Amino acid sequence: MPAARRTLRAAGLSPADAAPARLRVGIVGAGRVGAVLGAALTAAGHDVVAAAGLSTASAERAARLLPGVPLLPTDEVVAAADLVVLAVPDDSLAGLVSGLAETGVWRAGQLAFHTSGAHGLAVLAPAARAGVLPLALHPAMTFTGAPEDADRLAGAPFGVTSAPEHRPVAETLVLEMGGEPFFVAEADRGLYHAALVTGANHLVTLVAEAADLLRTAGVTEPGRVLAPLLTAALDNGLRRGDRGLTGPVSRGDVGTVRRHLDTLTERAPDSVAAYVALARRTTERALATGRLKRHEGAPLVHLLDGHGPGSLASVRAEG
Repeated sequence: MPAARRTLRAAGLSPADAAPARLRVGIVGAGRVGAVLGAALTAAGHDVVAAAGLSTASAERAARLLPGVPLLPTDEVVAAADLVVLAVPDDSLAGLVSGLAETGVWRAGQLAFHTSGAHGLAVLAPAARAGVLPLALHPAMTFTGAPEDADRLAGAPFGVTSAPEHRPVAETLVLEMGGEPFFVAEADRGLYHAALVTGANHLVTLVAEAADLLRTAGVTEPGRVLAPLLTAALDNGLRRGDRGLTGPVSRGDVGTVRRHLDTLTERAPDSVAAYVALARRTTERALATGRLKRHEGAPLVHLLDGHGPGSLASVRAEG
């Protein structure tokens, strides 16, 4: 059965015998995510008929991943599509959906999904009131705009939020794009996204911070030092959780942590606040899981509290 017929049957929108060979797809936001999903939908047998993208980078990406697809104004993209993919920044999504509703371009029988992890279905309410079937399909994967992004989609988990009766079509679309769907309740969408940001976005910052400190210490190729260490640490964290913790906090080595703070204050003062925040949270988790005994953790807590915002140590460091 062609991909579009499977999708429409799952949605309950049209008998399989009467369904077209393809769904006409419009991509609003031909950026890092939208262009990749458009390419995946094309590979699944759908027909990407138009895309909207404002930047030069978006135009170049669309030309590479969606060859021959015209770049049109957003309302024209929506008007041309049976399935609308909204791949725009989180803060732009609500205004975009409501603005399109005000123009009357949404129509009954359309499918629309957004790729925002932070939003659920509520943001699509103006389209739903016009008869559009709304879905939230968030690929839990990082896309950088590099050519390998298309490969990263294969087997990527997708956080799916939908009405119960629309779940089959949501899961069908994800599977057609090569992903693996898992359900996230509307009320949990914000926490779900905060978790991913903590794990992925903050991880990049943490790795870059560690690399900068190594360069300051005279290590010319920090990646060679960090790659095996961080790979092992990530594996430990994923397999063992808090039981995979190593290092001075897990041992209660308050002297080592104190020397770290003294060194950072002298050599890399901009890194002190991040080190304190992470060491404090690590200490809290180590105490909560029994990795540290209370009498071992108390000196660490006292030291770290003394370097918190507004403390005498932090004021001296800023000075």
